[in-house]
Amino acid sequence: MAGATLFTLLDDIASILDDVSTMSQVAVQKTTGVLGDDLALNAKQVTGLSADRELPVVWRVAVGSAVNKAILIPAALAITALAPWAIKPLLMVGGVYLCYEGVEKLLHSWLHPKSHDENQKDQSKRLQAMSDPDIDPVKLEKDKIQGAIRTDFILSAEIIVITLGTLVEQPFSVTLGVLLAVGVLMTIGVYGLVAGIVKLDDLGLHWLSRQGSSRWDQTLRKLGAGILWMAPYLLRFLAIAGTAAMFLVGGGIVTHQFETLHHWSESFAHALHAIPVLGLPLGWLGPAIFDFLFGILAGAAVVGAIQLIKLIVGQSAEQHAPPPNHSP
Repeated sequence: MAGATLFTLLDDIASILDDVSTMSQVAVQKTTGVLGDDLALNAKQVTGLSADRELPVVWRVAVGSAVNKAILIPAALAITALAPWAIKPLLMVGGVYLCYEGVEKLLHSWLHPKSHDENQKDQSKRLQAMSDPDIDPVKLEKDKIQGAIRTDFILSAEIIVITLGTLVEQPFSVTLGVLLAVGVLMTIGVYGLVAGIVKLDDLGLHWLSRQGSSRWDQTLRKLGAGILWMAPYLLRFLAIAGTAAMFLVGGGIVTHQFETLHHWSESFAHALHAIPVLGLPLGWLGPAIFDFLFGILAGAAVVGAIQLIKLIVGQSAEQHAPPPNHSP
């Protein structure tokens, strides 16, 4: 009897772990957009620090990220237990916020474009600030860490909410396991990659300065030069890919909550499938394209609404402002 009970317990544990593994894969796929943005933002946060301080800063931000998730995961479990009805609205808000943030990034890059020379000047200014004797490097580093942790809290909240959206009607054990798995994987994965990205230029410089005339030494010098050339483009690519994924994921979150939008997505895919020659791949990508375009429209609508509110509030404040005093 005891043996049968033990085998039943082990079977239950294996079943829960299998469910956790399956649902964790789904959650990771759903949070891809936030991850790309998280990776690009955190890599930028530590740019401009001295080489010997980059990894310690990444470590401290990673610890702060773990603390953020230690706060957010119990909050998510409390919502699941006490107000499960709030999961869908929170998911919708998270999806719309992703779209809004993506449009904000696009508008900022279009309205305030920077040339390569301007980016180089910004980098030089940051390096000069680090070496300025009037600036406290400890305070500057602390400010960077606090800013990165605040940014991580917002992105981690989005990840947890999106993960909750994939766990509707799942038992508590699976929900807890998936939230913990996603939290650990995201923290280790993101900040491990950030550490690798910020040290790419050091690796390239090390290989480029390698001495020797052997074929291996020459190969390493070429690889070092290639890494130094590629590093800034890698950050730019991550930022672009992260923004595109934000529209894709955020738009998908919203469209999947409404039956009408889901039908529109299917009709859009069928219309693309009818296009000669390219119909098959376009039809297969149709739902993703629809989610991407809807994400842009949703984000633009939110940005427009916010700007309209600011305009109305600004005009109202001007009307109620006291008249200027013209007395001598």
